[in-house]
Amino acid sequence: MVKLNKIYTRTGDGGSAGLVDGSRVSKSSLRMAAIGEVDEANAAIGVAIAAIGEGEVADALLRIQNDLFDLGADVATPGEVDGALRIVASQVERLEREIDAMNASLEPLTSFILPSGSAGVSALHLARAIVRRAERAAVALNEAEPLNAQLLAYINRLSDHLFVAARYVAAREGGDVLWKPGGTRGE
Repeated sequence: MVKLNKIYTRTGDGGSAGLVDGSRVSKSSLRMAAIGEVDEANAAIGVAIAAIGEGEVADALLRIQNDLFDLGADVATPGEVDGALRIVASQVERLEREIDAMNASLEPLTSFILPSGSAGVSALHLARAIVRRAERAAVALNEAEPLNAQLLAYINRLSDHLFVAARYVAAREGGDVLWKPGGTRGE
């Protein structure tokens, strides 16, 4: 259990941050960049939850937010540490089941869709784009220091989940906003 009595510690004033194993790294390191991107993705998902309101999609997103704290802890734990919190296959599999369940009721795509629509749909698309950036940061870190393969699978699947969730919410609100290739050339 986490217990925070004091929010500021002054230990990072020199530009370093502590990791789960007790080591310290520069706040500009690949590891800290990945942790920061995951944190931003989690916050963007929170905005999406606020925009779409209560329901099954919001419930799934709350589970994902919890998973992203697990994922952040995984990124913040370099190497092999006994008892480290790691993303596991069942978390990836749950995302896949949720994607399949939402996608089953959707019409096949006939065009690319614009990241637009209602506030909720747009927030889901923005969260998806931020997750893709977090994935790029995790992949960059993995190229320098190997990460948990399930972590990489999870964050890859998460952008798919958010895309399908955006389509699922849009379908209940009249449908996707479709891209019209070259459609504005004459305007």
